[in-house]
Amino acid sequence: MQINQVKQLVGKDSIVVKYDYANDSLHLVLDRAYSKDEPIQLYIDYIAKPEELTDVGGSRAITSDKGLYFINPDGKEKKKPMQIWTQGETQASSAWYPTIDAPNQKMTQEIKITVENKYKTVSNGIMTSSVTNTDGTRTDTWKQNLPHSPYLCMMAVGEFAIVKDSWKGKEVSYYVEPEYEKMARKIFGNTPEMMTFFSNKLGVEYPWDKYSQIVVRDYVSGAMENTSATIHGDFIQRDDRELLDGNYQEFISHELFHQWFGDYVTCESWSNTTLNEGFATYAEYLWNEYKFGRDEADIYHQNDLYSYLRESKTKNENLIRFHYDAPEDMFDKHSYEKGGLVIHMLRNYLGDTLFFASLKHYLTTNQFKNVEVHQLRLAFEEVSGEDLNWFFNQWYLDKGHPILTIDYNYDVALKMQKVIIRQEQNLNEFPLYKLPIDVDIYTNNTIQRKRITLTQQEQAFSFPVDAKPELVNVDAEKMLLAVRKDNHSSQEWITLYKKGVLFQDRFDALQALATDYKAGSAEGEIVQLALSDKNWKIREYAINKIEPLAKSDAKESIKKTLMTLGAQ
Repeated sequence: MQINQVKQLVGKDSIVVKYDYANDSLHLVLDRAYSKDEPIQLYIDYIAKPEELTDVGGSRAITSDKGLYFINPDGKEKKKPMQIWTQGETQASSAWYPTIDAPNQKMTQEIKITVENKYKTVSNGIMTSSVTNTDGTRTDTWKQNLPHSPYLCMMAVGEFAIVKDSWKGKEVSYYVEPEYEKMARKIFGNTPEMMTFFSNKLGVEYPWDKYSQIVVRDYVSGAMENTSATIHGDFIQRDDRELLDGNYQEFISHELFHQWFGDYVTCESWSNTTLNEGFATYAEYLWNEYKFGRDEADIYHQNDLYSYLRESKTKNENLIRFHYDAPEDMFDKHSYEKGGLVIHMLRNYLGDTLFFASLKHYLTTNQFKNVEVHQLRLAFEEVSGEDLNWFFNQWYLDKGHPILTIDYNYDVALKMQKVIIRQEQNLNEFPLYKLPIDVDIYTNNTIQRKRITLTQQEQAFSFPVDAKPELVNVDAEKMLLAVRKDNHSSQEWITLYKKGVLFQDRFDALQALATDYKAGSAEGEIVQLALSDKNWKIREYAINKIEPLAKSDAKESIKKTLMTLGAQ
């Protein structure tokens, strides 16, 4: 920055302040010593020059840290709009305005943006005035009265088309390039319904004055949850044909949920990033569960699990960690995907009533505040009445995940079904987990559910059953963040595919049966059956495993099935 002058406002007077400006810090010499509770008013005359910054880069989530970006500023790229936009996370807001750039700061703001008349502006909060100037420019004033953290401050300028909806009297708006104006509601139109769903689910209404979503070019992230004004990269702009391949509802729901988890209640430090990102990732599950059903939500759960497990092959970190080299290091598949998976386990352990009541308590107790993971634990403990240190210690304050081997044995004489579970993770490096698990026992066309709690490295559980069960389904809700080796027989996998309640039941069974099967076998029959499964993900997996069938007498039947699928 170019610092022109710093003044301290004392009553009606202003005092010139001596300062030292070096690196990224402005050190001021005030007129006297102040206590922490005394207000200080400063006037800083400056010019920000973010283009002169050496861009050190960011993370997988945020690839640059220059704070303020000028897109096609000279207009030479005829097919690209001229735009200005900001990106504050993690600590880049201080590249364009003086601030204590840390998530544990809180601020209100007022910003005046002067632009040529053809440009639209947007910022946090609401526009309080728009004045046309005599020189062909216009000055828009935006005001954010509720406190939020500096990294959530934003502005954007461009030749946007603005499409407006509303939610309970609050403006809900979509800023898109003019050619996508007719598509804006098809892309973002579920937003008011999402606001209602999340508000009802959390018991806390959407807290900000408005909600805007802005699409910009050359964005350095996927999307960013600036308070009341989310920025999206231009990938989200799609025509009718492109929307058939996906509508990015996961991005829209993720960033909207941040308005509660991240903006309304903010992590105290980047060490606690998962308190923002884990919840926003879990919002994708919640929205899909509500809007498209449990199967579709469980596909997201599976994708998150696979994503985290891939990263865990080269990186194992505590969810809450204090030893990163840069804040951007926290934006990984641990903070996002693992964080969401851990929240899902907590929901399954407590049940929906206690889980969502605890989230409401957490949000209302800590509104407009900064939190550490202990505030989250305390909120759940106060509502549930349980000591949850064991859960938070192993999942938030330690690293890794359980690796389980599961064996089954039925004692005919004692009429007892035994389940033996071993934790096989390296206990010198990873914790021995306490795992509450639901077990379903399939007998005589009925399903009996039992809850067990694994606390030892190897543990046997016995269930009285009059005859050998058709199937014992461990982790019946398929909620465990774990690697499992289930030693089922082939017939038991077939039973799970045919009678399993959940998408993940059928997928796990198909995965086991489709490995090295032969055409004409019982396993092959399941693969062929799966080609017509009600779930697209299972059909897709079965298609990738049809080679043995395609080379057999069943090839004409397989071809007919595939042609039918292709015509749908």
